[in-house]
Amino acid sequence: MSTEHEYWFPAKRYGWGWGLPSCWQGWAVLVTYFALIGLDIRLFPPARGPFTFALFIALLSVALVAVCWLKGEPPRWRWGKD
Repeated sequence: MSTEHEYWFPAKRYGWGWGLPSCWQGWAVLVTYFALIGLDIRLFPPARGPFTFALFIALLSVALVAVCWLKGEPPRWRWGKD
């Protein structure tokens, strides 16, 4: 077993933030995020309940950023090959 910390979300090469997942756990988080957005669209259509729809999207997005923050590389501004 490797003693190295494996990140689920590697840092982007340019800019600030994270790129696509690098392991199955990260992909599972991303697929779950999009599945829950699909569920949100079915349960709270934007035309009928825009506030509820937007609130659920915001909560899901905050949860995704929290997972990326905890399981991703530390974020910082990058300019390519650092």
